[in-house]
Amino acid sequence: MIHWCGTGLSSVPGLRRLIEAGHEVTVWNRTVEKARDAVGDLDVAIEAFTPEALAEKVQAGDVIVSMLPADWHVQLAELAIDKGAHFVSSSYIAPGMRALDAKAKAAGVALVNEIGLDPGIDHLMAHDLVRAYKASPAFDKDNVLSFLSYCGGVPKEANAFRYKFSWAPVGVLKALKSPSKSIRQFSELDVSRPWDALGRFDAPLDPPETFEVYPNRDSLPFMEQYHFEKDWKVKDFVRGTLRLNGWSEAWKDVFATVETASDDELNALAAELLEKNRYEPGEPDRVVLCVSLKAEEDGETVWHKTWVMDAWGDERGNAMGRLVSVPVSMAIEAVLNREIAPGVHAAPSDEKLVGRFMDQVQVLAQRLMLVDQA
Repeated sequence: MIHWCGTGLSSVPGLRRLIEAGHEVTVWNRTVEKARDAVGDLDVAIEAFTPEALAEKVQAGDVIVSMLPADWHVQLAELAIDKGAHFVSSSYIAPGMRALDAKAKAAGVALVNEIGLDPGIDHLMAHDLVRAYKASPAFDKDNVLSFLSYCGGVPKEANAFRYKFSWAPVGVLKALKSPSKSIRQFSELDVSRPWDALGRFDAPLDPPETFEVYPNRDSLPFMEQYHFEKDWKVKDFVRGTLRLNGWSEAWKDVFATVETASDDELNALAAELLEKNRYEPGEPDRVVLCVSLKAEEDGETVWHKTWVMDAWGDERGNAMGRLVSVPVSMAIEAVLNREIAPGVHAAPSDEKLVGRFMDQVQVLAQRLMLVDQA
């Protein structure tokens, strides 16, 4: 049994995919009517979510899926371990989640996170690039490496605010309050406010486009996750967010408010911004993701490849929803097929699974290409 918790903006396509594929699914949502609006046309059980009600139904071998706000994940993962069930979410691995690794291994269950869009598809691209570079004739541990990963949901038809909300608005605002760490010019760059580290990124799209970008969260642990060796010479390593040109100017008043806002004030601002900058029914959103690895020797580029994804809303629905939730649904199937070992994991690095997931991304996105820039 799959227990899918949450039917928000980024949940529905993957959920529907599982139901339509014949998996046994129970949908849990705090508001049952919203869940019925999302999947009520399908033959699926829908329950009002409370942790107590969920605990009564979960059995060994089940999978709990949390598409709820991030502060629910650890609690639901602990419930999964207690019941001998697995757990999947698209969110970053929090310290509390990572601390469950030994318990999950002892219980023989997998806790899979970071398997949506960003984090998720970006991890798959990074694993593929690092593997390809290591296998290339250009590989040399003395090369100088630059790794850049930028992702953003942007309106396909630009508005004055240079942004529309395709996922939880309060989450967007809270992300602006997160400090970041990255590597620039061989040195660690610590930034307390994203807008203090704005830069420009020339995306190798067709035709090429330029975006505003800024580092996001702490990039440094991902060097180990992407299997960078400790003796590699890393010039740049940045995981960041991508926005339309003009975004920082349009958001300057928001930055000033976010910096000192309480949670209640953030919630109020999020509701106000959503009302003014929501997608209209049928209006296409857009997602751009670029992941690049470059190697240099004596100042000359010897290897440089970039995964480029451009996707937008179409008759299947919004791009953000399918790019977040369909990888989640694939991770659930991999867990059920025992293709992911017990313990706490992010998106898989196994070559076979990366290939399978990327084949699906090819279907989800209108454009996906590996660009050789050497």
